[in-house]
Amino acid sequence: MRLAIPKETFPGELRVALVPESVKRLAAKKLDVSVQAGAGVASCLADANYAALGATVVDSVESLFGSSDGVVKIRVPTLDEVAKLKEGSVLLSLLYPLVNTELVHALAARNITSIAADMIPRTTVAQMMDVLSSQATAAGYQAVLMAATALPRFFPMLMTAAGTIAPARVLILGAGVAGLSAIGTARRLGAVVEVFDVRKVVKEQVESLGAKFVEVDQVEDAQTAGGYAKEVSASDKQRQTEAIAQHIAKADVCITTALIPGKRAPILVSREMVASMKPGSVIVDLAAEQQGNCELTEPGKVVEKHGVTIIGEVNFPSRLAMHASQMYSRNMEKLLFHITKDGVVAIDLKEEIMAGCVITHSGEIVHAGVKSVKNKKESASP
Repeated sequence: MRLAIPKETFPGELRVALVPESVKRLAAKKLDVSVQAGAGVASCLADANYAALGATVVDSVESLFGSSDGVVKIRVPTLDEVAKLKEGSVLLSLLYPLVNTELVHALAARNITSIAADMIPRTTVAQMMDVLSSQATAAGYQAVLMAATALPRFFPMLMTAAGTIAPARVLILGAGVAGLSAIGTARRLGAVVEVFDVRKVVKEQVESLGAKFVEVDQVEDAQTAGGYAKEVSASDKQRQTEAIAQHIAKADVCITTALIPGKRAPILVSREMVASMKPGSVIVDLAAEQQGNCELTEPGKVVEKHGVTIIGEVNFPSRLAMHASQMYSRNMEKLLFHITKDGVVAIDLKEEIMAGCVITHSGEIVHAGVKSVKNKKESASP
Protein backbone atom coordinates (compact mmCIF):
# COMPACT_ATOMS: atom_id res chain seq x y z
CA MET A 1 0.00 0.00 0.00
CA ARG A 2 1.31 3.45 -0.91
CA LEU A 3 0.55 6.38 1.39
CA ALA A 4 0.58 10.03 0.29
CA ILE A 5 1.71 12.87 2.53
CA PRO A 6 0.63 16.22 1.04
CA LYS A 7 1.78 19.68 2.00
CA GLU A 8 -0.90 21.19 4.25
CA THR A 9 -2.80 24.01 2.56
CA PHE A 10 -4.55 25.57 5.58
CA PRO A 11 -3.23 29.15 6.04
CA GLY A 12 -0.45 29.24 8.60
CA GLU A 13 -0.25 25.45 9.02
CA LEU A 14 3.40 24.43 9.46
CA ARG A 15 3.04 20.81 10.54
CA VAL A 16 3.35 17.69 8.39
CA ALA A 17 1.40 14.46 8.94
CA LEU A 18 4.34 12.03 8.82
CA VAL A 19 7.99 12.71 9.62
CA PRO A 20 10.93 10.86 7.99
CA GLU A 21 11.59 8.62 11.00
CA SER A 22 8.14 7.09 10.47
CA VAL A 23 8.85 6.19 6.83
CA LYS A 24 11.30 3.42 7.70
CA ARG A 25 9.03 1.84 10.31
CA LEU A 26 6.03 1.95 7.95
CA ALA A 27 8.07 0.34 5.17
CA ALA A 28 8.79 -2.59 7.48
CA LYS A 29 4.99 -3.11 7.60
CA LYS A 30 4.71 -2.99 3.77
CA LEU A 31 3.48 0.60 3.78
CA ASP A 32 5.39 2.75 1.29
CA VAL A 33 5.32 6.55 1.50
CA SER A 34 5.21 9.29 -1.14
CA VAL A 35 5.56 12.88 0.03
CA GLN A 36 4.78 16.11 -1.77
CA ALA A 37 7.86 18.23 -2.38
CA GLY A 38 8.27 20.77 0.40
CA ALA A 39 5.67 19.17 2.69
CA GLY A 40 8.00 19.06 5.68
CA VAL A 41 10.10 22.17 5.11
CA ALA A 42 8.13 24.32 7.59
CA SER A 43 8.73 21.61 10.22
CA CYS A 44 12.51 21.74 9.52
CA LEU A 45 12.32 18.53 7.45
CA ALA A 46 13.87 18.66 3.98
CA ASP A 47 12.79 16.48 1.06
CA ALA A 48 16.22 14.84 1.24
CA ASN A 49 15.44 13.66 4.80
CA TYR A 50 12.42 11.76 3.47
CA ALA A 51 14.23 10.39 0.41
CA ALA A 52 17.11 9.14 2.56
CA LEU A 53 14.69 6.90 4.46
CA GLY A 54 12.92 5.50 1.42
CA ALA A 55 10.13 7.95 0.66
CA THR A 56 9.35 9.02 -2.91
CA VAL A 57 9.20 12.80 -3.37
CA VAL A 58 6.46 13.93 -5.81
CA ASP A 59 6.11 17.45 -7.17
CA SER A 60 2.35 17.83 -7.77
CA VAL A 61 -0.49 16.98 -5.42
CA GLU A 62 -2.50 15.58 -8.37
CA SER A 63 0.22 13.01 -9.12
CA LEU A 64 0.64 12.34 -5.42
CA PHE A 65 -3.04 11.55 -4.80
CA GLY A 66 -3.54 9.77 -8.10
CA SER A 67 -0.74 7.27 -7.46
CA SER A 68 -1.56 6.53 -3.81
CA ASP A 69 -3.90 4.11 -2.05
CA GLY A 70 -4.16 6.28 1.03
CA VAL A 71 -3.63 9.87 2.16
CA VAL A 72 -2.50 10.97 5.61
CA LYS A 73 -3.20 14.61 6.51
CA ILE A 74 -3.52 16.86 9.54
CA ARG A 75 -6.01 19.53 8.57
CA VAL A 76 -9.58 18.82 7.46
CA PRO A 77 -9.42 18.37 3.67
CA THR A 78 -11.14 20.85 1.41
CA LEU A 79 -13.78 19.66 -1.04
CA ASP A 80 -11.25 20.37 -3.81
CA GLU A 81 -8.78 18.00 -2.13
CA VAL A 82 -11.48 15.35 -1.77
CA ALA A 83 -12.17 15.59 -5.50
CA LYS A 84 -8.50 14.76 -6.19
CA LEU A 85 -8.50 11.61 -4.04
CA LYS A 86 -8.45 8.33 -5.92
CA GLU A 87 -11.84 6.63 -5.69
CA GLY A 88 -11.77 3.74 -3.25
CA SER A 89 -8.72 5.07 -1.42
CA VAL A 90 -8.26 5.67 2.32
CA LEU A 91 -8.04 9.02 4.09
CA LEU A 92 -6.65 9.51 7.60
CA SER A 93 -7.02 13.06 8.89
CA LEU A 94 -8.70 15.33 11.39
CA LEU A 95 -12.26 15.53 10.01
CA TYR A 96 -14.62 16.75 12.78
CA PRO A 97 -17.42 14.86 11.01
CA LEU A 98 -20.14 15.87 13.46
CA VAL A 99 -20.01 19.40 12.07
CA ASN A 100 -18.56 18.88 8.57
CA THR A 101 -21.53 17.04 7.11
CA GLU A 102 -20.97 18.23 3.51
CA LEU A 103 -17.45 16.86 3.66
CA VAL A 104 -18.69 13.50 4.96
CA HIS A 105 -21.19 13.19 2.08
CA ALA A 106 -18.46 14.08 -0.44
CA LEU A 107 -16.19 11.36 0.97
CA ALA A 108 -18.96 8.76 0.84
CA ALA A 109 -19.82 9.76 -2.75
CA ARG A 110 -16.23 9.08 -3.84
CA ASN A 111 -16.16 5.74 -2.03
CA ILE A 112 -13.41 6.94 0.31
CA THR A 113 -12.75 5.03 3.51
CA SER A 114 -12.34 8.01 5.80
CA ILE A 115 -10.86 7.72 9.28
CA ALA A 116 -11.25 10.69 11.61
CA ALA A 117 -8.18 11.08 13.82
CA ASP A 118 -10.26 13.30 16.11
CA MET A 119 -12.77 10.50 16.78
CA ILE A 120 -10.34 7.85 18.06
CA PRO A 121 -11.82 6.48 21.31
CA ARG A 122 -10.02 7.50 24.49
CA THR A 123 -9.20 4.01 25.69
CA THR A 124 -6.01 2.50 27.06
CA VAL A 125 -5.38 0.55 23.85
CA ALA A 126 -5.89 3.65 21.68
CA GLN A 127 -3.76 5.96 23.82
CA MET A 128 -0.79 5.84 21.43
CA MET A 129 -3.09 6.88 18.55
CA ASP A 130 -4.65 9.87 20.32
CA VAL A 131 -3.71 12.89 18.20
CA LEU A 132 -5.97 15.24 20.15
CA SER A 133 -3.97 14.58 23.30
CA SER A 134 -0.57 14.90 21.63
CA GLN A 135 -1.48 18.18 19.93
CA ALA A 136 -3.16 19.51 23.08
CA THR A 137 0.12 18.96 24.92
CA ALA A 138 1.83 21.30 22.46
CA ALA A 139 -1.04 23.80 22.62
CA GLY A 140 -1.03 24.03 26.43
CA TYR A 141 2.72 24.60 26.52
CA GLN A 142 2.61 27.23 23.77
CA ALA A 143 -0.32 29.06 25.39
CA VAL A 144 1.69 29.74 28.53
CA LEU A 145 4.70 30.97 26.56
CA MET A 146 2.49 33.37 24.60
CA ALA A 147 0.87 34.59 27.82
CA ALA A 148 4.26 35.16 29.44
CA THR A 149 5.43 37.15 26.41
CA ALA A 150 2.30 39.32 26.35
CA LEU A 151 2.15 39.90 30.12
CA PRO A 152 3.94 43.14 31.16
CA ARG A 153 5.42 41.54 34.29
CA PHE A 154 7.49 38.58 35.47
CA PHE A 155 6.02 35.12 35.99
CA PRO A 156 8.22 33.97 38.90
CA MET A 157 8.72 35.55 42.31
CA LEU A 158 12.02 37.46 42.31
CA MET A 159 14.12 38.62 45.25
CA THR A 160 16.00 41.65 43.96
CA ALA A 161 17.94 44.62 45.32
CA ALA A 162 14.92 46.67 44.33
CA GLY A 163 12.68 44.55 46.51
CA THR A 164 10.56 41.41 46.17
CA ILE A 165 8.44 40.90 43.06
CA ALA A 166 5.38 38.72 43.65
CA PRO A 167 4.73 35.82 41.24
CA ALA A 168 2.12 36.06 38.51
CA ARG A 169 -1.26 34.47 39.19
CA VAL A 170 -2.52 32.16 36.44
CA LEU A 171 -6.07 30.80 36.22
CA ILE A 172 -6.52 27.81 33.92
CA LEU A 173 -10.04 26.82 32.88
CA GLY A 174 -10.13 23.13 32.03
CA ALA A 175 -7.77 20.38 33.20
CA GLY A 176 -7.73 18.17 30.14
CA VAL A 177 -4.47 17.43 28.36
CA ALA A 178 -3.98 21.05 27.23
CA GLY A 179 -4.81 22.34 30.69
CA LEU A 180 -2.44 19.93 32.42
CA SER A 181 0.33 20.88 29.98
CA ALA A 182 -0.35 24.56 30.70
CA ILE A 183 -0.27 23.92 34.47
CA GLY A 184 3.12 22.23 34.28
CA THR A 185 4.58 24.97 32.07
CA ALA A 186 3.23 27.83 34.18
CA ARG A 187 4.52 26.21 37.37
CA ARG A 188 7.96 25.69 35.82
CA LEU A 189 7.98 29.41 35.03
CA GLY A 190 7.24 30.14 38.69
CA ALA A 191 3.61 31.29 38.56
CA VAL A 192 0.97 30.63 41.19
CA VAL A 193 -1.62 28.52 39.39
CA GLU A 194 -5.31 27.95 40.08
CA VAL A 195 -7.39 25.54 38.01
CA PHE A 196 -11.11 25.20 37.43
CA ASP A 197 -12.73 22.12 35.88
CA VAL A 198 -16.28 20.79 36.00
CA ARG A 199 -14.90 17.26 36.45
CA LYS A 200 -14.13 16.61 40.10
CA VAL A 201 -12.00 13.59 39.20
CA VAL A 202 -9.15 15.80 37.91
CA LYS A 203 -8.51 17.44 41.29
CA GLU A 204 -5.77 14.98 42.22
CA GLN A 205 -3.98 15.47 38.89
CA VAL A 206 -4.12 19.24 39.27
CA GLU A 207 -2.74 19.19 42.80
CA SER A 208 0.02 16.73 41.84
CA LEU A 209 1.37 19.41 39.49
CA GLY A 210 1.51 21.98 42.27
CA ALA A 211 -1.62 23.94 41.36
CA LYS A 212 -4.70 24.73 43.45
CA PHE A 213 -8.01 23.21 42.35
CA VAL A 214 -10.95 25.63 42.51
CA GLU A 215 -13.71 23.84 44.38
CA VAL A 216 -17.32 24.45 43.32
CA ASP A 217 -20.32 23.12 45.21
CA GLN A 218 -22.07 21.52 42.25
CA VAL A 219 -24.56 18.66 42.22
CA GLU A 220 -23.25 16.57 39.31
CA ASP A 221 -19.84 15.54 38.09
CA ALA A 222 -19.64 16.62 34.45
CA GLN A 223 -17.48 13.83 33.01
CA THR A 224 -18.62 11.56 30.21
CA ALA A 225 -17.75 7.88 29.97
CA GLY A 226 -15.06 8.84 27.43
CA GLY A 227 -13.37 11.25 29.83
CA TYR A 228 -14.60 14.46 28.20
CA ALA A 229 -16.51 17.26 29.90
CA LYS A 230 -20.25 17.55 29.34
CA GLU A 231 -22.81 20.29 29.84
CA VAL A 232 -24.34 20.60 33.31
CA SER A 233 -27.60 21.89 34.76
CA ALA A 234 -28.43 25.61 34.83
CA SER A 235 -27.98 25.79 38.61
CA ASP A 236 -24.56 24.14 38.49
CA LYS A 237 -23.57 26.40 35.60
CA GLN A 238 -24.46 29.45 37.70
CA ARG A 239 -22.29 28.24 40.58
CA GLN A 240 -19.41 27.70 38.17
CA THR A 241 -19.83 31.18 36.69
CA GLU A 242 -19.71 32.76 40.12
CA ALA A 243 -16.54 30.83 41.01
CA ILE A 244 -14.77 31.79 37.79
CA ALA A 245 -15.76 35.46 38.21
CA GLN A 246 -14.31 35.51 41.72
CA HIS A 247 -10.95 34.04 40.72
CA ILE A 248 -10.46 35.69 37.33
CA ALA A 249 -10.62 39.16 38.88
CA LYS A 250 -7.44 38.32 40.82
CA ALA A 251 -5.60 36.64 37.93
CA ASP A 252 -2.86 38.11 35.76
CA VAL A 253 -3.37 35.39 33.13
CA CYS A 254 -6.36 33.23 32.22
CA ILE A 255 -5.92 30.28 29.86
CA THR A 256 -9.13 28.67 28.62
CA THR A 257 -9.19 25.12 27.22
CA ALA A 258 -12.81 23.93 27.38
CA LEU A 259 -14.23 22.10 24.36
CA ILE A 260 -17.34 19.98 23.81
CA PRO A 261 -16.98 17.53 20.87
CA GLY A 262 -19.22 18.44 17.95
CA LYS A 263 -20.44 21.69 19.50
CA ARG A 264 -19.50 25.34 19.88
CA ALA A 265 -17.01 25.90 22.68
CA PRO A 266 -18.82 26.94 25.88
CA ILE A 267 -18.62 30.58 26.96
CA LEU A 268 -16.83 30.60 30.32
CA VAL A 269 -15.49 34.16 30.40
CA SER A 270 -18.08 36.89 29.90
CA ARG A 271 -17.36 40.47 28.84
CA GLU A 272 -18.11 41.50 32.43
CA MET A 273 -15.41 39.12 33.69
CA VAL A 274 -12.94 40.59 31.21
CA ALA A 275 -13.76 44.09 32.46
CA SER A 276 -13.12 42.95 36.05
CA MET A 277 -9.54 41.84 35.30
CA LYS A 278 -6.51 43.97 36.13
CA PRO A 279 -5.16 46.24 33.37
CA GLY A 280 -2.39 44.45 31.48
CA SER A 281 -3.85 41.00 32.15
CA VAL A 282 -3.84 38.38 29.41
CA ILE A 283 -6.39 35.79 28.25
CA VAL A 284 -5.22 32.98 25.96
CA ASP A 285 -8.22 31.22 24.42
CA LEU A 286 -7.26 27.72 23.26
CA ALA A 287 -10.86 27.16 22.12
CA ALA A 288 -10.75 30.04 19.63
CA GLU A 289 -10.97 27.68 16.64
CA GLN A 290 -14.40 26.61 17.94
CA GLN A 291 -15.46 30.24 18.52
CA GLY A 292 -13.82 30.58 21.91
CA ASN A 293 -14.45 30.26 25.65
CA CYS A 294 -14.22 34.04 26.08
CA GLU A 295 -17.14 36.14 24.88
CA LEU A 296 -14.76 38.77 23.46
CA THR A 297 -12.38 36.42 21.67
CA GLU A 298 -11.91 37.13 17.97
CA PRO A 299 -10.70 33.87 16.35
CA GLY A 300 -7.37 34.28 14.59
CA LYS A 301 -6.66 37.68 16.19
CA VAL A 302 -5.00 39.27 19.21
CA VAL A 303 -7.19 42.07 20.55
CA GLU A 304 -7.28 44.35 23.57
CA LYS A 305 -10.55 44.82 25.44
CA HIS A 306 -10.95 46.72 28.72
CA GLY A 307 -7.15 46.85 29.00
CA VAL A 308 -6.90 43.04 28.71
CA THR A 309 -5.01 41.32 25.88
CA ILE A 310 -7.08 38.46 24.42
CA ILE A 311 -5.13 36.00 22.29
CA GLY A 312 -7.41 34.09 19.91
CA GLU A 313 -4.86 32.23 17.79
CA VAL A 314 -6.38 29.23 16.01
CA ASN A 315 -3.39 26.93 15.58
CA PHE A 316 -1.22 26.76 18.68
CA PRO A 317 0.42 23.36 17.93
CA SER A 318 1.66 24.65 14.58
CA ARG A 319 3.94 27.09 16.43
CA LEU A 320 5.83 24.02 17.66
CA ALA A 321 5.78 22.41 14.23
CA MET A 322 8.84 20.20 14.67
CA HIS A 323 7.71 18.31 17.77
CA ALA A 324 3.98 18.60 17.09
CA SER A 325 4.58 16.91 13.73
CA GLN A 326 6.71 14.24 15.37
CA MET A 327 3.99 13.41 17.90
CA TYR A 328 1.22 13.42 15.26
CA SER A 329 3.34 11.15 13.06
CA ARG A 330 3.87 8.63 15.84
CA ASN A 331 0.13 8.62 16.52
CA MET A 332 -0.54 7.94 12.83
CA GLU A 333 2.00 5.12 12.80
CA LYS A 334 0.17 3.31 15.59
CA LEU A 335 -3.20 3.87 13.90
CA LEU A 336 -1.90 2.58 10.56
CA PHE A 337 -0.42 -0.51 12.21
CA HIS A 338 -3.80 -1.12 13.84
CA ILE A 339 -5.93 -0.86 10.69
CA THR A 340 -3.64 -2.68 8.28
CA LYS A 341 -2.53 -6.27 7.82
CA ASP A 342 0.32 -7.21 5.48
CA GLY A 343 0.24 -3.71 4.01
CA VAL A 344 -3.50 -3.72 3.25
CA VAL A 345 -6.23 -1.83 5.10
CA ALA A 346 -8.53 -4.27 6.87
CA ILE A 347 -11.61 -2.48 8.20
CA ASP A 348 -13.56 -4.26 10.95
CA LEU A 349 -16.45 -2.08 12.08
CA LYS A 350 -17.10 -4.38 15.04
CA GLU A 351 -13.68 -3.61 16.51
CA GLU A 352 -13.87 -0.83 19.12
CA ILE A 353 -11.27 1.58 17.76
CA MET A 354 -12.36 1.30 14.12
CA ALA A 355 -16.02 1.57 15.09
CA GLY A 356 -15.18 4.84 16.80
CA CYS A 357 -13.17 6.53 14.05
CA VAL A 358 -14.15 5.08 10.64
CA ILE A 359 -16.67 7.55 9.23
CA THR A 360 -17.30 6.42 5.63
CA HIS A 361 -16.64 3.06 4.00
CA SER A 362 -17.85 1.28 0.86
CA GLY A 363 -19.72 4.40 -0.27
CA GLU A 364 -21.71 4.78 2.95
CA ILE A 365 -21.63 6.74 6.20
CA VAL A 366 -20.95 3.96 8.70
CA HIS A 367 -20.28 5.83 11.95
CA ALA A 368 -23.36 5.64 14.19
CA GLY A 369 -22.89 9.08 15.75
CA VAL A 370 -22.38 10.83 12.42
CA LYS A 371 -25.39 9.01 10.97
CA SER A 372 -27.45 10.25 13.90
CA VAL A 373 -26.50 13.89 13.26
CA LYS A 374 -27.31 13.45 9.57
CA ASN A 375 -30.71 11.93 10.33
CA LYS A 376 -31.60 14.69 12.79
CA LYS A 377 -30.83 17.35 10.19
CA GLU A 378 -32.85 15.54 7.54
CA SER A 379 -35.86 15.17 9.83
CA ALA A 380 -35.69 18.90 10.64
CA SER A 381 -35.72 19.88 6.96
CA PRO A 382 -39.03 21.06 5.42
